[in-house]
Amino acid sequence: MATVTFEEARDCVLTKVSSERTLLDTEQVSTSEGLGRVLAEAIYADRDSPPVSRSVRDGFAVRASDLPGELFIVGEVRAGETFAESLDPGQAIEIMTGAPLPPGADSVIMVEHATVNGEKVRYERAVRVGENVNPKGSEARSHDLLLDVGARLGPAQIALIAMAGHRRVWVYRQLEVAILSTGDELVEVEEQPLEYQIRNTNSPSLAAQVAKAGAKPQVLPIARDLYAATRELIEHGLRFDLLLVSGGVSAGKYDIVERVLSELGAEFFFDRVLIQPGQPLVFGEARNKFFFGLPGNPASTMVTFEVFARSAIELLSGQTQTSLPLPWSRLKKDFHQKPGLTRFLPACLSSDGSEVTPISWSGSGDIPALARANAFLVTDPAREQWAAGDLIRVMLT
Repeated sequence: MATVTFEEARDCVLTKVSSERTLLDTEQVSTSEGLGRVLAEAIYADRDSPPVSRSVRDGFAVRASDLPGELFIVGEVRAGETFAESLDPGQAIEIMTGAPLPPGADSVIMVEHATVNGEKVRYERAVRVGENVNPKGSEARSHDLLLDVGARLGPAQIALIAMAGHRRVWVYRQLEVAILSTGDELVEVEEQPLEYQIRNTNSPSLAAQVAKAGAKPQVLPIARDLYAATRELIEHGLRFDLLLVSGGVSAGKYDIVERVLSELGAEFFFDRVLIQPGQPLVFGEARNKFFFGLPGNPASTMVTFEVFARSAIELLSGQTQTSLPLPWSRLKKDFHQKPGLTRFLPACLSSDGSEVTPISWSGSGDIPALARANAFLVTDPAREQWAAGDLIRVMLT
């Protein structure tokens, strides 16, 4: 097994999953229930959009060649109506936002910029053809491909499917992801831990991340640091589409996850990544199922899921593309690190994304600090220090 860089590890995950994945079964759901699902059919436009040229402002439909000047108002057209008669030179028709452009008109002047006097309207500016008009077919032409197989459905995609007249849509079934937390020190969330115990926070946080990625979390019981119990639960977890194990992948005496997986015939692609938090990260395949052995500290678990496992889930779910956006922001104060690792450190990003401030924390077990953060700084492993105002990459939480 190998120690790899952040970029090498991510490339390994994407390459392996993309080349070896098996597409899931499909099912039909109502379009309104499609949020977060992955499309299993192509969606085409059933007509031009918009189907007619229409006004994008309240105002007056006019002929551009008539202006500037004064025009006679000869009628009105609202959204959901048409105006059958053709507009003649010297005429204007009052028009509402979304209403079809009357025959003969080629532009719309905004009511705010016009002067109305009885049955006349005066406009003192020149007007270009097409001003304030959304032309027929400018958004999509009939039979255009609107969404291809593999698109994940958000609110805009659902609106697009509805626009094409689909009340129901074919999607891939949701990926089922097994979540297994390990360690003798763990107790269930509702239990009162002794001073040497901690509550199992990784299973709930991973379940939330899995659900956010569009998959269905299946939380397994805590695996104690015993070979037989760990093996039984890992075997059970490998029956699902993907297995996430948190803890038990370091080099300690009771870190037995890798040994169990090895004896189950696993192929390991890497077991250490040059990142912080999350160095002891395992990725491999056993019984034709991919698995991740995530470090047990909460920040390590959250970061390694977001950086590696989320993209694997998206690809296994049927998406054709996945990405890890790492936009740039300016540091609000000086920052330094020991070079050699790509670090993901909790931070607060300003509301407009222009500034980012590192958060003081006590290490990868500091859950309160994680809850205060809305982003992670992402450092360059070859760089030692940044001054306030320098650009640095960030990852949103």
